[in-house]
Amino acid sequence: MRSFITFLFAALLAACATHSPVTAPAPLAASCPKPVPADAHCYTGEDGVGSSYWIAIPAGWKPESGVLVMHAHGGPAGTGPSSPKRSLDDLERWAVTVQAGYAWAGSTYRRGGYGVTMAAEDTERLRKIFVRQFGKPRRTILHGQSYGGGVASKGAELFGGKNSAYDGVLLTSGVLGGGVNAYDFRLDLRVVYQYVCRNHPKPDEPQYPLWMGLPSGSTLTHAELKARIDECTGVSKPAAQRSPQQAANLATILNVVRIPEKTLVAHMNWATWLFQDLTQLRLGGRNPFSNVGAMYTGSSDDKALNRGVLRYAADAVAVQELAKDSLPDGHVTMPTLTMHAIDDPTAFVELESAYKEIREHAGTGNLLVQTFAAESVHSFLSAPEYVALFASLLDWIDHGTKPSPQSVLQLCERYESHYAGGCHIRPDYVPRPLSTRVTPRP
Repeated sequence: MRSFITFLFAALLAACATHSPVTAPAPLAASCPKPVPADAHCYTGEDGVGSSYWIAIPAGWKPESGVLVMHAHGGPAGTGPSSPKRSLDDLERWAVTVQAGYAWAGSTYRRGGYGVTMAAEDTERLRKIFVRQFGKPRRTILHGQSYGGGVASKGAELFGGKNSAYDGVLLTSGVLGGGVNAYDFRLDLRVVYQYVCRNHPKPDEPQYPLWMGLPSGSTLTHAELKARIDECTGVSKPAAQRSPQQAANLATILNVVRIPEKTLVAHMNWATWLFQDLTQLRLGGRNPFSNVGAMYTGSSDDKALNRGVLRYAADAVAVQELAKDSLPDGHVTMPTLTMHAIDDPTAFVELESAYKEIREHAGTGNLLVQTFAAESVHSFLSAPEYVALFASLLDWIDHGTKPSPQSVLQLCERYESHYAGGCHIRPDYVPRPLSTRVTPRP
């Protein structure tokens, strides 16, 4: 009983975190990780509701002239308690922000698993801790990466407006457009995979609706799921070592769901444990995803595939709750700049089209500039590109000079001699609609 009461109290505290004053300990000085400039000052701490964080401030930084970048990390990372190491890893990866002269602050969020609004609240709480400890910066940029792109797009709406806490928004490799738009294809992956492989679950295991991810109490491990995927597809082996049946199975799954081979296991992990967290712990056991009427193509026999795949109808309440948590309404009142790898293997570049439609429908398309890079990565784009994005966004904020993809590229090329990675921006690229990448729903 005591453990349940403790859990309930923690849940209530987290739910009220942004509505009631929370006393957080002052940040503690810490040694900066190696990628951060040696003369920078780093701090770490806990925000009072369960989130850990790291802060890095360049030497000579002063609030009256300085810029703060609030970083919303990707993921969702795991499905249990938050790990302090997550924020440290983010600081190491985005040390280029501090190298460019900006202060950086990143939260772990109060727990793992899904929760876009929660993560936006935790990021805003950390911003307040920074201001209380180090002073209000001249400018504050909200940077969201991957899943954090969805977090930042939501945070810009929640904490924007007339008295906005932020001056501009940068969304890179963003999982944009809300949870249903972003994750429909993972339901497709589960049903197509099961049609082909029939081992997740196996025939002699308890059967369950695949939108659940896994039944509550399942003991399946990541290693065991990987072994099942490999048994069916041979994906971990060189192509020459796969059996003809494995090669055919793999081709069907990849062609129908339109994901690259290198991310099959990762997407299956998300479609298993993240779906379990999202549907059972966040949505009360309800399903927000539908594939009723979806017509899959790309197999050797599409008619048989469409007859044989499992079909699920979405629960209207679950759809509504997921939309409330994660779907942006587009009412962002500040300059917004995005960048996405054209061949992003994790968050499809076509998500940018969905976000652009949302912004245009809200009448804020004039405050959105999207850029695209000829890269095939997700977690980190090239360093000079990030520096150019920050500089372009600040110029837009400070001087009203709206950037273009071409101007961002030109600025990036000026930074190439100082930062490794090169400039891969393609100014003329326009992503296709999301419906061309993810099987449409009627």
